[in-house]
Amino acid sequence: MKRLTVVLAVVTALALAGVATRADEGMWMPQQIPQLAAKLRSMGFEGDPKAFADLTGQPMGAVVSLGGCTASFVSPDGLIVTNHHCVTGALQYNSTPERDLLADGYLAKTRGDELPNAPGARVLVTVRVTDVTDAITGNLDPKLTDRQRYDAIDRRLKERVAACEQGSGLRCSVPSFFEGLKYFEIAQLEIPDVRLVYAPAEGIGVFGGETDNWRWPRHTGDWSFYRAYVGKDGKPAPYSKDNVPYRPKQWLTVAAGGVKPGDLVFVVGYPGRTQRHQSYAEVKATTEWAMPRAIRNAEEQLAILEKLTKQDKGLALKVAGRIQGLNNGLTNTKGVLEGLVKGGSLERKLQAERELADWIAADAGRRKQYGDVLPAMQALHEASLKTRERNAALAGLSSASTYLNAAQTLYRLSLQRPKRDIERDQGFQERDWSRIRATQERLQRTIDPTVDRALLSWAMAKAASLPEDQRIDPIDALVGLRPGMDQAEASRAIDKYLDGLYAGTKLADQDVRLGLLEKSTAELKASNDPFIELAAALEPLNQSIREAAKDLAGAYARLRPRYMEAMLARAGGLVAPDANSTLRVTFGQVKGVRARDGLFYEPQTTLQGILEKHTGEGEFNAPKAQLDAIKALRAGAKTPYLVPELGDVPVNFLSTVDTTGGNSGSPTLNARGELVGLLFDGTYESVASDYLFEPVTTRSIHVDSRYMLWTMSEVDGAGHLVKEMGR
Repeated sequence: MKRLTVVLAVVTALALAGVATRADEGMWMPQQIPQLAAKLRSMGFEGDPKAFADLTGQPMGAVVSLGGCTASFVSPDGLIVTNHHCVTGALQYNSTPERDLLADGYLAKTRGDELPNAPGARVLVTVRVTDVTDAITGNLDPKLTDRQRYDAIDRRLKERVAACEQGSGLRCSVPSFFEGLKYFEIAQLEIPDVRLVYAPAEGIGVFGGETDNWRWPRHTGDWSFYRAYVGKDGKPAPYSKDNVPYRPKQWLTVAAGGVKPGDLVFVVGYPGRTQRHQSYAEVKATTEWAMPRAIRNAEEQLAILEKLTKQDKGLALKVAGRIQGLNNGLTNTKGVLEGLVKGGSLERKLQAERELADWIAADAGRRKQYGDVLPAMQALHEASLKTRERNAALAGLSSASTYLNAAQTLYRLSLQRPKRDIERDQGFQERDWSRIRATQERLQRTIDPTVDRALLSWAMAKAASLPEDQRIDPIDALVGLRPGMDQAEASRAIDKYLDGLYAGTKLADQDVRLGLLEKSTAELKASNDPFIELAAALEPLNQSIREAAKDLAGAYARLRPRYMEAMLARAGGLVAPDANSTLRVTFGQVKGVRARDGLFYEPQTTLQGILEKHTGEGEFNAPKAQLDAIKALRAGAKTPYLVPELGDVPVNFLSTVDTTGGNSGSPTLNARGELVGLLFDGTYESVASDYLFEPVTTRSIHVDSRYMLWTMSEVDGAGHLVKEMGR
């Protein structure tokens, strides 16, 4: 209890010192916002900051997670707005070569026309956040080994989740904050019946494509709409034609006036992951090894996919989501790497850690409490590097091949199923089985032997080139590879092995895959499917890697909380924890930026930019209906969405809010809590802020709600949805 008392004292002291916050940095936990009242008042906020701490009130109760993107209710009938790129899966799932919704978009004229989403789709509404730090890390015996410590925490986490979900109809999780210093239980209502209502054509929703991705100026109509449905009793239920629209307690009002430069804006959402509290050594390894490797791999995979899909529209539809993800990650990673190295963020990270070490060394009490932390973390980090080439190549096999990934899931589930639920690995407990099944159903729209073989061949070539001390022995034995093997000889061996692998498998058949979900390990082996055999051969190595990771996590569980405790104590002010896919609030101003020498980004773009960029083909191919509507506007057509100061309809805008991946689709709110836009991107110059916040140049990109409403009203014939939103 003494350890916990110290932890709580540090965090509480920091919570009372909100004046020390910097610029607009911070993906804040909702309960932290009232402590930022002085900062908000200085920016012109006249509302009650306590409203953001009320998760069931306005506006927080209207904001939801899609499990990777953010969205928000915008009508009392469960209408949900999010980004266009967040509905790619639904568009892909409902598309055929003859009916390409990715290209043409979709609009349901009636609720009966709304399309079912892909299996596994969900809307998550956060209803409760509870501090459970004491229940997770309190009274742990300091004599526990690293592995025993991991197991104790893991068991407590599972017990909390099980108790939270017991008879509640909720989906619960217990993520850590501040590197394990704090734990909060998150309870969410999970709605599985999510239907596609409206998505503009790609010439609007993806206008600018990869050329403009992470870039400014931007002219992208990145919005789409879902609707949440529930059973007639008002409770979450699987898809059924008898279901009715969900009636949320809160929904957002779309502002009539939009925003202008200098306005205060809030973004509420579920940011994915940031690494601002990582050690310098960890970030350095990311810049020197992980990121360059990720860039090479993405470029090579994209080249393979481009070649395969060039003349095959059906294949292009199947891999559209993968290509979009690879391109998005590639541009982001290049920007982060450039910012960390050329932008000087890595050097500033080193300086900050040296200052922390000096601060610890300057006081005898701090030396006793924290003196061993940085050296011990460095030793653990160095040990983890010894097998990183092998581990990355092994993981690359299953990420490349949908067949192998499915086989490994089936095989691992068969090993976990006989255990007591509390002893099963997280992700394979009974609460996870329905999602595993949905994943196997969903992949039927994307699985393809031609693509799969090409990517698995590429991944196996990576394994073939591993150094002698980091070989994947099961692959060497099955394929006939050896260290130092000639590349051409290795390629022939891989091709021969893959011939048998794909000729003998039945995993492309959905009924076969689903039928294997409940089979025992012995029954799976008896299927004689070559991909199951490959998964079985790789499992001992994968299991040993997972066990080593648990040992490492147990060791870090001793060190990282004290590392964060020292960082927080030295900071002397309120600090936001790293993003971890939980509900956060960030705020800033609509504002341009001097991006680099000689280049200033104005804070708003307009329809004029669409005309200037339009080429009639590829990424800059605006629909004729939109061009005609712009022409009519230029000829004097009236619209309430034209801004006199701009002389045009605003399209996108910049702000200083602090965001990252997962924030996609987050509602952008004005000072009255009204919807004025949707967050959808960041600028290339500021993506390195995931590792070290840059207070001067960091900017986020939003689609202006007035552009959305103008397009819906004047271009796409979605006036009934505009009316439903009360405009």
